[in-house]
Amino acid sequence: MTRFPIYTVVLLSLLFIQCNTNNDFLITKDQVGKLEKSASLDQLETLFAADSIVRDTAFTRIGARVNKINIYEKGGVHLMTLTPSTDSVPKVEIIRIYDPRFVTDKGVGLSSTFKDIRDKHNIRKIVTALNNVVIFLKDSDVYFTIAKTELPSSLQYASSTNIEAVQIPDAAKIKYIMIGWE
Repeated sequence: MTRFPIYTVVLLSLLFIQCNTNNDFLITKDQVGKLEKSASLDQLETLFAADSIVRDTAFTRIGARVNKINIYEKGGVHLMTLTPSTDSVPKVEIIRIYDPRFVTDKGVGLSSTFKDIRDKHNIRKIVTALNNVVIFLKDSDVYFTIAKTELPSSLQYASSTNIEAVQIPDAAKIKYIMIGWE
């Protein structure tokens, strides 16, 4: 029986740790970093025990209601903002990503461009809003927002124009990444 040299064990351990760390910033169909789609709001304290959770609450006649939950990494980096559902067992309904380390399972993140979205994901539809263009994906709850200022000037001020993928420049930067869980 042969014995593995100690440096091989150390190297494999470091590789395993590195793979686990990357999962903390991976966006998949049912998970965003440490947060799983099935998690209730009560589980946030456990999931983000090493981070800071700031709840934005509104007080109504029937009690306090959480509007938004901001998750900050220790040290102050804003990771994401969560919007809870209004169900009897509240879960996370909408997630807005702030940290560029978060990427989809195909490698698209806040530092990516429209070309990256188009090349790596299948686009379901593009919705034109007042100041932005929202790109929805097939088979995913992730959607991307690109500011109209990234578009040619002829499209920036047209509110009723349906913008198509061929009209968005490859170099257009992503403004927001959102995940909508229902």
